[in-house]
Amino acid sequence: MKRTVDVLIVGAGPAGLAAAARLATAGAGRVEVLERERTAGGVPRHCARGGFGALTGPGYARRAVRDATRAGAVVRTGVSATGWAGPLTLKVTAPTGLERIGARAVVLATGARERPRSARLVPGSRPAGVFSTGELQQSVELFGLRRERIGRRAVVVGSEPVARHAVRTLRRAGVAVVAVVAEQPHGPRLPAPVLRGATVVELVGRGRLSGVVVRGADGRTGLLRCDTVVFTGDWIPDHELARGGGVPLDPATRGPAVDPAFRTPVPGVFAVGNLLRGVEPAVVAAAEGRSVAAAVLDHLAGAPWPAPGVPLAPEGALRWATPNRLTGPAPALLLRPARRLSRPLLTVVQDDRVLHEGRLPGRLEPHRSVRPPTGWTADVDPAGGPVVLRLDGREACTGGGPADAAGPHGR
Repeated sequence: MKRTVDVLIVGAGPAGLAAAARLATAGAGRVEVLERERTAGGVPRHCARGGFGALTGPGYARRAVRDATRAGAVVRTGVSATGWAGPLTLKVTAPTGLERIGARAVVLATGARERPRSARLVPGSRPAGVFSTGELQQSVELFGLRRERIGRRAVVVGSEPVARHAVRTLRRAGVAVVAVVAEQPHGPRLPAPVLRGATVVELVGRGRLSGVVVRGADGRTGLLRCDTVVFTGDWIPDHELARGGGVPLDPATRGPAVDPAFRTPVPGVFAVGNLLRGVEPAVVAAAEGRSVAAAVLDHLAGAPWPAPGVPLAPEGALRWATPNRLTGPAPALLLRPARRLSRPLLTVVQDDRVLHEGRLPGRLEPHRSVRPPTGWTADVDPAGGPVVLRLDGREACTGGGPADAAGPHGR
């Protein structure tokens, strides 16, 4: 079956639903959202906690779906975009069969995922009891699994705030948390014993996990007895569909390269949300979904598609920047540091010309993005070379809290 819509959005998470609601309200024509899961709403559906304004995650997801459908967008669930049949035509697998959907504009909002154990290159056997945070939260919050189906003693691997949510989800399911293994020497306070500067180097067990081998900050190894391990964080953009459509990826973020209006170098294709760089809070992804609507409407009205623009190149202690191509002044940028820093110096240079130099206030964390001043973006030469953003500063040395330990022998 072949069909045509005005705007096709892939992904019904916070970014995709926010874009759909704004575009449908603005009269963009037929706006259709494809979601491969059976229920729309994205990751917040199985985040049974606060932090979503005045709502919990499931309430936030339901409101986002309601806003999009009330605005007139069509949200289809259980539908997967499997590839491209042309520049703005997607191959789709739906419960009703195979489809080809053409559009005047395509918005990619496929989100991010955590690296599984295999992608982290953790050796050992392949026993039962190995989860990612998403798998754990869906098992507990969506399917109601408890200790007898998950495990009795768990180790959580990771140092980002999502590790805290994994600990709380395990405890709600009645599972004891033996330790959190955090490779970073510093990080947020966690409600469990923490092994700082440690890494999991092997999984042990046949049939069922029986323990994990941990190398501590001092180089010694030890065995933590457990029957469950949860790998958290290490987010990567879900970019397979973008790559299949020839959308260039940014080497730092591993997501689509976009300009400040979320346009990719492929005419008619936009990208928003956590597809761009891994994980940011739902409110950030939703704000990007609302922001892309103006550029989509301009495109539908016949505005010319800009050149790819000048790339941003992060250096020093800077992990990535989004947007990562400049086609004009940028109202906002997100920067992510690679390590904990105290009042670092941000230097912006293009072709040996210093566009900006100044210190960012406070302490920066590797799990939290920062918004720098962007007035310098108006001075970028569109015919010049890459804009180099460099972050330098001394590493903050404060500890992660009294629950920390030095290595696998510390608890």
